[in-house]
Amino acid sequence: MNRADLQKLAELRIKEAIVLLNNDCYEGAYYLAGYAVECALKACIAKKTQEHDFPDRKLVNQSYTHNLLELIRAAGLDLDKKMKSSGMFSDYWAVVKDWSEEVRYDTSVNDKKANNMIEAITSEKDGVMTWLKKWW
Repeated sequence: MNRADLQKLAELRIKEAIVLLNNDCYEGAYYLAGYAVECALKACIAKKTQEHDFPDRKLVNQSYTHNLLELIRAAGLDLDKKMKSSGMFSDYWAVVKDWSEEVRYDTSVNDKKANNMIEAITSEKDGVMTWLKKWW
């Protein structure tokens, strides 16, 4: 899987999350929205990989996780700087940061939680995906 594949998956998963949200499938919408962020972060990491270079083992190991904060670190993104530069981004990140792949087993996600997640990711001005696209 390469950077372009990860970018395409990120876009596809957020599109699917919106379809699920619009059809009252809140658990799936929430899960796929978070997975879109994971894919976007992995695209940021892939961008750091130089063609024909042997990958750094530490970076490879850090990349094989679903933990969004660990992926931000592996991508070398300055989350603190971004949060200081935009108050709304900080609010959005507060919504997104708690996502985990374990949510796929959660049957209690409601419409508010799913809506907040998708807004936090897709907001054109300060959304998490908007920020990540600058680095992928």
